[in-house]
This record gives sequence, C-alpha cells and structure tokens, in this order.
Amino acid sequence: DMKVVMGPSGCGKTTLLRCLLRLEEPDYGDIYFHGRNIYDKEFTVLEFRKKVGCVFQNYALYRHLNVMDNITLALCKVFGMPGQLAREKALHVLQKLDMASHSAKYPSQLSGGQQQRVALARTMVTDPELIIFDEPTSALDPLMTREVGMLIKQLHDNGVTILCVTHDIRLARLLSDNVTFLNHGKIRAEGAFTDLALRETDPDIHCFFSEAQR
Repeated sequence: DMKVVMGPSGCGKTTLLRCLLRLEEPDYGDIYFHGRNIYDKEFTVLEFRKKVGCVFQNYALYRHLNVMDNITLALCKVFGMPGQLAREKALHVLQKLDMASHSAKYPSQLSGGQQQRVALARTMVTDPELIIFDEPTSALDPLMTREVGMLIKQLHDNGVTILCVTHDIRLARLLSDNVTFLNHGKIRAEGAFTDLALRETDPDIHCFFSEAQR
C-alpha cells in the first residue's frame, strides 16, 4: 500500500509520525502493526524498528561518518551483520541509487539530493516492510523531486509499504491516489489527489491547494 499525508504547517503531521515511530505516545487511540498495539507493554520495540524505516526531512546523517559507515552502522550494531557482508550489501544499494562512487565521502561533501539518497540507502539496506518519509523533497528542485518520487514508487512496486508525509503537491500527484488531508490534528478528507485538489467546498483544503500551486 502507499499512503500520502498532506496538510498545512502545524496540522499534526509531525506528531503523527512521532507517534507512529513510538517517539511520542498518543493522548488516546491505538496504533497497530501486524495486529498488535505498538504501545502495549509487551510489544518489542527493537523488533518493530527492525521492520520500519524512516527517511527524515533533515536526512539525519552522522556528520563524522562517511557514506559507507552511515549506511552500515545499523546493519552491524542492530542486526549483528558482519562488517564485510554489511559493506557488500550497502554497496549494492548505493549502486542502485547511483551513489557508489560517493561511498567514501562525508555528508558535508554531498549536495542535498545526494544526502537524501544516502538517507534512503540507509533505510533500504535493512529491508524494511514499511518506510515512512518525512517531507523527502523539502530541499530539492523539481527535477530531483521527480527522481526521488520515482525511487519511492519503485520501492512500492517491490512490495514495500510506503507512508509519505509531504506538503509538496508535485510529489503527492506523482505518488498516490490515496491521500489523507490533515488539519488541526484531525483527518479532514481522504481520496484521490485530483479530487482533493478540486474540492472547493472545504475552505481549508481549497486554500491549501491554491497556495501550494502558486
């Protein structure tokens, strides 16, 4: 499945992500993963995080580690994979993203688009069942936005469940006809992107899409 969550600043998108990642507990309601409430005391957080990856808006790369070490860190420390095997797997993913030649570089030596691909590679290499994207194109130009969008679609085509939080209508239009619009911490509408974009009867939704397309 692929779900896109949209809404204006302050609508609750970041809070939703923090709750999904167990970084913040919701005031009420439950979140289920494979039929289990992720906030149950008996729920194993480590196993959950092995199956769920997140690509953050600010990339969240370790500045003191090069590309290869950023990608292999979780494989070695969390999954217990031997270093050589982890590097081989990381290189395979970097080749898919056309980043293999940058494996020895540090984040400060990369462009925003390149850092985004490293963050994506770090998530892809753990073979997650679900990948959550937090504003993945916020610092990218239209060409790079389309490139990232196509990479996300390819992941989905390969069987990975995708949840993408974005205010970028170019990305939303490219990714999904399954869009949820949030405002004031509540779901205001769900449906195809084109239907929501043309929904003039809801002033908040109409205003959001009108402003976003300027």
